[in-house]
Amino acid sequence: MKFVSDPPITVKIRKMKQRVRWQEPLIVERGIDQTRMVFEDSWADSPEFSFLVVGDSGSGSHRGHNPQRQLAEMMLAHQDQSRFILHTGDVIYLVGSSEYYPDNFIKPYREFLVGGDHPQRIAYDQMSFTLPFLPVPGNHDYYDLPLFFGLIAGTTRPLRRLLRSKLYVDIGWHGSGQGKAYARAFLDYLKQFDTKEKLSGHLDRHYVGQTDTGRCLRYEPGSFTRLPNRYYTFRSGGIDFFALDSNTFNDPLPLPATGEGEADRRLLEKRWNELEQEKLQIIETSAQLNPNLPEEAEQLDDLHTKLEQLEEVQLDIDKQLASDGKTVTDTEQLDWLRQRLIESWHTAEVRGRIIYLHHPPYVTEATKWNQAQTLAIRRRLRQVFDQVCEVIGSLPEGRPLVDLVLSGHAHCLEYLRTGNTGHADSHINWIICGGSGFSLRRQRREGPELMETFDGNEDSTRKVARSLLYIGRSGRGSQKRRPYSFLRIDVQDGCPPKFMVRPFIAEWSQHQWSNSKIEPFVI
Repeated sequence: MKFVSDPPITVKIRKMKQRVRWQEPLIVERGIDQTRMVFEDSWADSPEFSFLVVGDSGSGSHRGHNPQRQLAEMMLAHQDQSRFILHTGDVIYLVGSSEYYPDNFIKPYREFLVGGDHPQRIAYDQMSFTLPFLPVPGNHDYYDLPLFFGLIAGTTRPLRRLLRSKLYVDIGWHGSGQGKAYARAFLDYLKQFDTKEKLSGHLDRHYVGQTDTGRCLRYEPGSFTRLPNRYYTFRSGGIDFFALDSNTFNDPLPLPATGEGEADRRLLEKRWNELEQEKLQIIETSAQLNPNLPEEAEQLDDLHTKLEQLEEVQLDIDKQLASDGKTVTDTEQLDWLRQRLIESWHTAEVRGRIIYLHHPPYVTEATKWNQAQTLAIRRRLRQVFDQVCEVIGSLPEGRPLVDLVLSGHAHCLEYLRTGNTGHADSHINWIICGGSGFSLRRQRREGPELMETFDGNEDSTRKVARSLLYIGRSGRGSQKRRPYSFLRIDVQDGCPPKFMVRPFIAEWSQHQWSNSKIEPFVI
């Protein structure tokens, strides 16, 4: 039984282009850059500033507790000192449906929204933020319901009750519409304008920012808080931020068309079937538990976590099996990133660079560290970085190509640093902020050091990264701990810049909350 389906990459790209009317004549003739935005003229742009980071948050209430809301209340103390909020994706679980925006986004974050005193009156596609809220899409923001599941979810009441009341799978009547709900919630949905006059008026009113790459969208907190595209860039305090949609360059490499490849395929199919049996067993077990009893409610929460883990592993296997000798990659976006990084390094006023995306290239979370998608993201970013370094030569003067890469997807808070990888992603800081609401995960048993095999030779391995901090699920039984997290990052003046990273924790343990903060660290 598949709970979700993931649209093909070609569909994601095509649909998102249609929604922002990518490079249509009225846009091109105005010289508009649809991948860039600026903040309104009155927005402070001093070199010292702070911003908040959350990710993988959109699960709403768990049984007896709501980690998303708990963190949002902690974030309020930093609202006035922060310039914006970055979200590393998976805004809405489980299938990015518009049905779940009221409970899983608008209500938890209501103080950050215009009209938040009455969250029930805010439509998901009419949100306006008082503090800039700058997300990237996660895999769940693109998911849909499989056709057969949508039919039985709507017609078979016992199954529907089981999935929704026993395991809180967050499945309603429909999915994301291939990312449509995310686009209507956060992007400048130009597709809604049905005449040239309406589109022209909108462009002339909101695309008035002036940059060296042309006109661009002007973001106005409290008034017009739309993003220009699914991937985009902006500059703040001399730092260039690059927001990426990693859902369109995460296809695994195809399996070899050899006997070895066929053997790998059979192993993957066998593993997929084993996971399916585990899922069915979880569903059967959950039917015997009473969500009104605290201990059994905790068990249901654990089963929910396990079920979602198994589903994601199956989806990763599906991507490997579906490659059929071909891999689809969003080369347009990767070429854009390459060119913008080159331009950034040739711009004197830029003193630092931060990339944020959903899928982490480096991670030690137990279910993500060796996924085919993780390795694909690493490989493709590495290729871009290598290409940039070939062009800019000695410009970095010993600095890493980017100062920081932020991601989510892995349900934890983790700080890693790469060593000498043999590529341009060496000596970079990587932070995963994916523990802001959904089920938390444990660190892998293999330890904090990530090794990599080169040229397919198992005798040729090197350490490429090390985890320096990991905050995730730990303990067993009554001693289980669930430390949910968000970050405040303070950007300091100077070139190269320094970043003070401040992790904040809301821990659910023994049926109660405790809030804390981890010792800050400087990168």
